[in-house]
Amino acid sequence: MPYLNGLDTTRQLLQHDPQFKVIVLTITDSDQVIREALDAGARGFVLKSDAARDLVAAVEALQGKRMFFTPRVNDLVLAGFLEKGHAIPRNEPPDLPTLTAREREVTQLVAEGKSSKEVASLLNLSTKTVKTHRTNIMRKLNLHSIRDLVVYAIKNNLIQVQMPPQIRRMHPQ
Repeated sequence: MPYLNGLDTTRQLLQHDPQFKVIVLTITDSDQVIREALDAGARGFVLKSDAARDLVAAVEALQGKRMFFTPRVNDLVLAGFLEKGHAIPRNEPPDLPTLTAREREVTQLVAEGKSSKEVASLLNLSTKTVKTHRTNIMRKLNLHSIRDLVVYAIKNNLIQVQMPPQIRRMHPQ
């Protein structure tokens, strides 16, 4: 996805029309990503490694007004419900600073290597506004370089990383 990650896209779609039914199709099954997908409003979660087996069933479930999760996600949701009072167990520190939706968009694009001018163009903002967002993000997260921001964003699942096609060919799933 060239401009937003899947979680931000889910949030925006459902903000536009709450009747949308979203299935997250991803390579990651981390607890945090699953929780964030559910918090964003996704009603299905399929791992890319399970897509051949589960994707049609997921679409049919959502069409039938049911949720669909792969077995690993089901286990996590049930464990969270039983152990934590209806919540998926959290594996990240509870005090992570919260970024706004716009700050997450800027972080995603900066992590993809876009310049402030390119980010401004893509988000229909001024370059100065993008630089202000970047400064605020760095201050909130107590980071001092773009490299630090990218590493932090990846480690904390603030962004979704797409492998370039040439690397995907070298490491098929």
